[in-house]
Amino acid sequence: MDHLACFTPADLGRATPPELGAFRWKLLAQGDSWFSNARAKLNAHANLLQELVFKGRAAAVNCAGTGNALSHLVDLASSPDFVQLLAGPGAPAWDGVLLSMGGNDLIAAARTPALDGAGQPIPLELRLLRRQTEWGPPSAGVARYFSEPGWATYAGYLRTNVKHLLSLRDQGPSAGKPVFMHCYAVPMPRPAGAESNDDLGAASGPWLYPAMKAYGVPAADWAAVSRLMVFHLAQLLKDMAADKEGFPGLFVFDSTAVPLALAAPGSTGISGDWHNEIHLNHSGCFKIARAWSEAIEMVLEGRHLIQPAPGRKGRKS
Repeated sequence: MDHLACFTPADLGRATPPELGAFRWKLLAQGDSWFSNARAKLNAHANLLQELVFKGRAAAVNCAGTGNALSHLVDLASSPDFVQLLAGPGAPAWDGVLLSMGGNDLIAAARTPALDGAGQPIPLELRLLRRQTEWGPPSAGVARYFSEPGWATYAGYLRTNVKHLLSLRDQGPSAGKPVFMHCYAVPMPRPAGAESNDDLGAASGPWLYPAMKAYGVPAADWAAVSRLMVFHLAQLLKDMAADKEGFPGLFVFDSTAVPLALAAPGSTGISGDWHNEIHLNHSGCFKIARAWSEAIEMVLEGRHLIQPAPGRKGRKS
């Protein structure tokens, strides 16, 4: 098994660019902070791409950049390298596209405050958490804190942008090639931000922890609220992948099903399989990447199209 060889768009412009033709699989990658090329992430092996392994040699050109800000990943106007390499003049033909999309935007939506700068309420459809006066009945469990109107807004936003990305793929030489996404993992809201010197950008966290406190969510429910939000995202992505007509060639790996060591509540640094509050450390990336790699290679080799032979039902002895 060989690790995925990771390059950047800048590497392609060097005097001696990497020879992508030497690899069996050539992939294009774009993503949020889980794919970040930030120096601290790479040094700590806390980049999910670094841990992907394949039986055949594979390379990826990663356009994710070095930032960790909770920006709108799918605003492709801010990703000219990715757009050019996917569908621009002279773009290569890729065997597939790797995406880490939706997680940072989910966290950003959860961080939307209840009041705007003028002290006016922000509508429920524009945020994921409810103010205490808006909470549902205790019988609703942790869903009482969750804004379903806000979720509908977020889900529509993500669906629209994934469709746009797939249409962009189909405008270039990689038309119809598989697009691979993962479903993240469930973080523990805790006061664990990024290191101050790790060049990850201004949004150094913590991220969910202050939002839970600001909305008055009881600390005993923080982990369950986090799980609710991530599971909503996972189900949304899996539903999109199941819609072969609306989202052709989209393959979603349910990374939430990979067992991880949770971070300890209240911990401030590396804990369990987590580098900080919302990013995995090396062991966490290793666990998810090993399982995702197998799912990716199965599609690249076409093995997902092979129907299992019907088994015989033998009599019990």
